[in-house]
Amino acid sequence: MRIVGLTGSIGMGKSTAAGMLRRQGVWVHDADATVHKLLGKGGAAVLAIAKAFPGVVKNGAVDRIALGKRVFGNTSGLRKLEAIVHPLVRQRTERFLAAAARARRPVVVLDIPLLFETGGRRCDATIVVSAPPYLQAQRVLRRPGMTPEKFAAILARQMPDREKRRRADEIVSSGLGKASTYRQLAHALRRLRRRPARGRAPRFSAPQ
Repeated sequence: MRIVGLTGSIGMGKSTAAGMLRRQGVWVHDADATVHKLLGKGGAAVLAIAKAFPGVVKNGAVDRIALGKRVFGNTSGLRKLEAIVHPLVRQRTERFLAAAARARRPVVVLDIPLLFETGGRRCDATIVVSAPPYLQAQRVLRRPGMTPEKFAAILARQMPDREKRRRADEIVSSGLGKASTYRQLAHALRRLRRRPARGRAPRFSAPQ
């Protein structure tokens, strides 16, 4: 089984690309979606976050806006949050890989926004989704509650796009339209399927 890491900076179209891969029949594990479930009502991270950040849990779920205000620009707070969430995400990633191995899936994709930043290179190959900076900025600044200052702070935490592209095995440009992106992904998958897979037990050890 070949494990492919899918990544890309904010606003580059990674989530759209992940959806396209699913439509092509590929199993995709979404780290962000997993975090949403962990923080949602009854989620496995809720009690620990309530203890670490009093007041951010409302009606049994983490208020992501309130939590964001507590950790934004707060390095120690962010590390405390990551210490709670990352191990839980790793557990669910490992379950996904184990299920995929049992199903004898030839290729699976791990959708991880900070794949390179966290050192999570336990993949056979990586796909980086990229777009021109002006298009990235347009996409991000259209998001509710986003400001140029927040955008700049997020970019400061992420590896520059040029470096991600340098490290990538495959680069998919999302700036040429959805049809082009879909075709590029299909071509990338065909090439990656020819790469040798690593012999391993299905375990993913890097933080998400």
